[in-house]
Amino acid sequence: MAQQFVQTAIKGDKVVLFIKPTCSFCISAKDVLSKYKFKPGHLKSIDISERSDMDDLQQYFLELTGARTVPRVFIGEECVGGGSDVAALHKSGKLESMLQSIGALR
Repeated sequence: MAQQFVQTAIKGDKVVLFIKPTCSFCISAKDVLSKYKFKPGHLKSIDISERSDMDDLQQYFLELTGARTVPRVFIGEECVGGGSDVAALHKSGKLESMLQSIGALR
């Protein structure tokens, strides 16, 4: 169930953040991504903190990405890591080209 939810959410050409609203790394990742002009519907945040299957989701993140922690940030169907990873990609200039490669930017 958790696997199906994640796979459906990340399908296609968008950026998806799995977050918890009080997590500072989640806030940081959202701040970095807010600097880019996304096409409507191409940036999605999913709050897992209120979900009954939160533990299952985090277990699946561990299997899929090697970490249970949030945020888990997917560009297209590829996980690029968490908050500090997104910040590093932004700083290096790689984030913009990754977002352009999936056609998420205006």
